Amino acid sequence: MKKHVVRIVGGDYRKTPIPVVDAPGLRPTPDRVRETLFNWLNHFWAGEFSDKRVLDLFAGSGALGFEAASRGVAHVQMAETHPAAVSALRALRTKLGAQQVRIHAGDALVVLDRLDGATFDLVALDPPFGQGWMNKLWPRLSNVLKPDGLLYVESEALIEPPDTWETLRESRAGQVHFHLLRFAALQKTVNNP
Repeated sequence: MKKHVVRIVGGDYRKTPIPVVDAPGLRPTPDRVRETLFNWLNHFWAGEFSDKRVLDLFAGSGALGFEAASRGVAHVQMAETHPAAVSALRALRTKLGAQQVRIHAGDALVVLDRLDGATFDLVALDPPFGQGWMNKLWPRLSNVLKPDGLLYVESEALIEPPDTWETLRESRAGQVHFHLLRFAALQKTVNNP
């Protein structure tokens, strides 16, 4: 049986294959969705990736995090619980020589609680579907975002974020809905001191 593989879409590691381990709930973000996301980010970040920090909380295959690293972000923190997926992430990081990528073997909620003041320009979430992850994550996310920070979410249905979040973009590819949001309360604080 042929192993499933996705490829990095753009940047320094473009066309690099990412092997996808067979793990429950693991669905790598499709190439065209990643391309759309990074077009959106290019717009909101005015093409400047080199000073950005990205947190990929349900890393899985690492497609989102390695795509960010490929495009030149300063730091990528990945978190993943499945041991085979963690091993594959570490092997790919070594193969690419991607020193800006850190990989944590652990639960997303534990990682969020242990970040100890670290903040990110983008938090990427592609949690397992149908497990109510967003309800557990919403209260913690504003603590790890920089002012003007963005949140990317993949889900099985359109999400309805709390009032404190502003939806900037949303789209759908097959059965997957994907969204780019900003924490609106941070915007109000920044814009109206």
